[in-house]
Amino acid sequence: MRRKGWTVSAVLSPSSLALKAAKYAAVGSITLRNHLAYVLDFVIRSLFLIVILFIFVQLWTVTYAGVGEEQIAGYRYGEIIWYLIFAEAIIMASPKLNVTIEEEVKTGTVAYRLSRPLSYVGYHYVSYMGEALIRLAVNLVVGGMLGLLVIGSPQLGWGWAGFGLIVIGSFTINYFIRMSLSLCAFWLEETQGLAFVYDKMLFTIGGMMLPLELFPDVLRTVCEWLPFQTIVYFAAKTAIHYDPGTLLGMMAVQWLWAAALGLLTIAIYRRGVKKLHVNGG
Repeated sequence: MRRKGWTVSAVLSPSSLALKAAKYAAVGSITLRNHLAYVLDFVIRSLFLIVILFIFVQLWTVTYAGVGEEQIAGYRYGEIIWYLIFAEAIIMASPKLNVTIEEEVKTGTVAYRLSRPLSYVGYHYVSYMGEALIRLAVNLVVGGMLGLLVIGSPQLGWGWAGFGLIVIGSFTINYFIRMSLSLCAFWLEETQGLAFVYDKMLFTIGGMMLPLELFPDVLRTVCEWLPFQTIVYFAAKTAIHYDPGTLLGMMAVQWLWAAALGLLTIAIYRRGVKKLHVNGG
């Protein structure tokens, strides 16, 4: 069967599945090695994270002092700062996928990618995940150093393990949304505007700047029906307020969204490739 988006075959034998998995594993491994060679660059870029977190520390210090309460919406001062560290680390770890896809479409590199024995969407997924996980690790180290200096060691317990499970779904959903927007380059000259709007939605209703518990009830209800909370809020909250009773529910919501958004991405990709072939691109 002709390859479109994520490869689909009528019958997949165990050997063919193993071969496909090995191909994507090789792409992921190469991506990791390539980016590990530039860890210092990531560290330098992550220094901006300290500036952002320092501003948030000052804002929340004044807020808690003004309110005069030990907790706000169930978060102590130290917990809200560590929540922001995890949230910012996730946001800043996301590679600029739209820039890559735009460049491939404009220069015609996409045609070369399509000739490879790999799914175009799958290839970019493993590359995206490899880079994002390295960036996340660097961001957590840099942000964690500030947290240790200002707040002290966090009492996360199993929150680290929960965060590790949730963040895979976070990056997967983020990838599919960004890829869907980036593939609009088949029809639009620029997709930077779409990425800009999406980023601002993550900042606000995605739970990056504030946990959803601090939202008005009506707005929080709306946010709970959108996928943005699954990218930042789920992961950051799990790290700070680990609850095994809600972890499976969060993961189920994440992967339902991932499945729906994955199908949407493949549909957009197929339409885009069809347009490319018709126009002789």
